[in-house]
Amino acid sequence: MKTQLPIALSNRHIHISRKDLDTLFGEGYELTKMKDLSQPGQYACEEKVDVVGSKGTLKGVRILGPTRSQTQFELSISDAFSLGVKPIVRNSGDIAGTPGAKIIGPKGEIEIEEGIIVAARHIHMHTEDGKDFGVADKDIVSIKVNGERGLVFNNVLVRVAESFALEMHIDIEEGNAAGVKNGDLVELIK
Repeated sequence: MKTQLPIALSNRHIHISRKDLDTLFGEGYELTKMKDLSQPGQYACEEKVDVVGSKGTLKGVRILGPTRSQTQFELSISDAFSLGVKPIVRNSGDIAGTPGAKIIGPKGEIEIEEGIIVAARHIHMHTEDGKDFGVADKDIVSIKVNGERGLVFNNVLVRVAESFALEMHIDIEEGNAAGVKNGDLVELIK
């Protein structure tokens, strides 16, 4: 059984719906790819927006492409406090009952009723990786991080699909707490 996998830190970013992209950037606007991300078909865009909450504004939030069915803003707990929204840890796509905010683009603005989450830590695995690690989609595992600030991340969701590449994702605060950087190897423990 394999146990070692790479980890990546995620800073604040927004996934945008086609409808919201049209409002924020103009009808029919197409996102401009800046660079590919580790997950196949996912990429960071040149485009950025400002997100406005009751206590403050987070300026220059990068959009990740391609467009999605729903707009979702992923941020850290510190960002949530700065914005003035309650930080709710959720799996990507599970936005029911989460806070909303105003999003401002160069051509317009929108008010989302929900969609702001602190992304739950998770692992992407290709189906072959799932077999190699002895785990299945939706399993919950722990991850051991070695080093000076070593720790164990519990409650890590495993996501297995043909379209995924092997990588654990945590937010920037979790990464800093553990003293890890993109590409470091961590250990899956059950």
